[in-house]
Formats: sequence, structure tokens, C-alpha cells
Amino acid sequence: MAESGGALQGFRFPLLTAVIALVVTYFLTPLVRSVAIQKGAVDDPTIDNRRVHTKPIPRWGGLAIYGGIVVAIGIILPFAHPQSTAFPIYLTAMLVIAGCLAVVGALDDVHQYKAKIQAAVLLAAGVAVQFFYGNIGRVQINTLGIPIHGPASYIALGLAAIPLTAFYIFVVTKTMDTIDGVDGLAAGIAAISAGTLIVIAVYSQQPRVAIVAAAIAGSAMGFLRHNYNPAKIFMGTGGAYVLGFLMACLSIVGALKTAAAVSLVIPVLVFGVPIADAFIVITRRILSGQPITQADKRHLHHTLLGRGLTQRQTVLILYAATAALCAVALLVVRNTHV
Repeated sequence: MAESGGALQGFRFPLLTAVIALVVTYFLTPLVRSVAIQKGAVDDPTIDNRRVHTKPIPRWGGLAIYGGIVVAIGIILPFAHPQSTAFPIYLTAMLVIAGCLAVVGALDDVHQYKAKIQAAVLLAAGVAVQFFYGNIGRVQINTLGIPIHGPASYIALGLAAIPLTAFYIFVVTKTMDTIDGVDGLAAGIAAISAGTLIVIAVYSQQPRVAIVAAAIAGSAMGFLRHNYNPAKIFMGTGGAYVLGFLMACLSIVGALKTAAAVSLVIPVLVFGVPIADAFIVITRRILSGQPITQADKRHLHHTLLGRGLTQRQTVLILYAATAALCAVALLVVRNTHV
């Protein structure tokens, strides 16, 4: 999957992909917004006291995000891989399952499914995607690299790979959903994280992974124009599911295979803010004797807002934290001589 040429050439197709995804999502979002309003897919701030917006905002932005990703990948991959399989089985499965999650998420935006149902859907998606693979790539964490006195040793996971991979995909996807509580936060974090995956993929000569990551980053940025404070539309559950699921799968195919000694460190850094937010919230709920699935105002963005910061200030601080962790991830990858 290596591309010839230098680093700049390696970024050529990803940059073009990102631009196409950005443009498509930017123009598709207002159309989706109109449909969401017509169908009553609107976030009512009076439902509970966790919401920070003051007026009803349409959801379903995830449909526009997914559309931008699929269109961009569909246009670029055949040109980037004219003499090889443009859409390997694992990638096709990723996109199809992500589309199903976009639909399920859109329905959840209207019907508000229970946490157990949402968890079951995400775990099922994480299991299903592992069984679609061929000669090019597979979405599965089948080995772990453990550094023991020098070069890392690989530990084969066997059948344990299936539940471990599904759990990893679930965690990344769900934390992307739970972090989406302030205008522009989830979309911005997704753009930064996906941008980091682009650099890692190019650096490790995985051009197909870089192109898909670029589609995610571009689509998130195109949506962010409509979602940044004051937001005109929310990505909804479907948007968070699409971004989280695709990035989780992509990190398994790409980032987790870059360097055995640090393979577990990279995703923790790239998805550090959503994961840290979920860890803090769950810990607080356990200590207070509340169910871990009970929604509350213990998230990082709620804490920052509670200290008097505006929505934009809160988002910028969490953007900066994400960028800092991603920069560390890039340094780690670079220093391991991938």
C-alpha cells in the first residue's frame, strides 16, 4: 500500500479527499437540516438541565457527515489505486456498517433508545466488522506489542481478539458521542484526531488509510461551519457514531500497526480527550453511587462552563488539549522509527 515519492506527494490524495469531503458536507448540511426540522428531529433544551443551548436545534447532521465521507472516498480511491483494489472488503464493511449506524443514530435522535440498546448496537457493529476481510487489511486487534528488554514481543490474542476489538470500537465510538455536549466540540475533536491519523498513515506508508482519514477530517470540518457556536444544527447520535466508529476502525488498521512497542499508546493519545472525559465521568458516578449510564453534568465541558467560561472558550481549550495529545502521539510514532 506504499506510495512512491516524498512526504508531500503522500499528502496529495488525502488533501484532495479532505477538500471534497469538506465541500460536500458543507453544502449537504443545510439540506439535511431542513429535512430534520420537517421530521421533528429537533433537540429540545427543556428536556433536562444538561443541555447548554437555549432554543430547539435540529439534529441529523450525521447524515451529512456520512454523505461527505462516502462521496469523497468514492471519488478519490479509484484514482489513487487504479491498478489495485480501490475498495478492499474491510473498507466496504466499515462504510456499510457506518451507514447503518448513521440510520440507527438518526432514529435514536427521535426515539431516544435506552443505553443498553445503544451499547448492544455498537458492540454488534464492532463484532460484525471483524468478519469482513481479504488480502488487504482487517479491522481486528489480533496481536499486542509488549516491549520487553528491547524490540517489542508480539502476543497473539486468538479468539480474545474479537471481544477486545469490539470493546475498543465501542469505547471510542461511545466517548465521541458523550463528548458531544457543546457546539462544535465533537466535530472539532474528530477533525484534529482524524488529521493526526492522516499524518501517521502517510508516515507509515498507508495511503488508503490516509485517504479515509482525510475524508473523515474534511467532512467534520465542513460540518463544523454549521455546528460551531452558535450552532445551526447538531450532528446527533448518528454523527458521533459515524465519526467514532470509522476512526476507531481506521486506527486499528493503521495506527495500531505502526509500532508494536507503542501501539497501545497511540490511540489513547489520539482519542485522549473523549476517553479521559468518559473515565472521569464514570469514576464520579461510581463514587457517588449513581448508575454509570445516568446522564449528568459531570463532563469536562460542563465543568469548564461551570467555571464561567463561554462555550467558545470551552471548546478552544478542549481543542488545544486534543491537539497537544495528538502532537505527542506524532512524536512517539516518529521516535519509534516506523
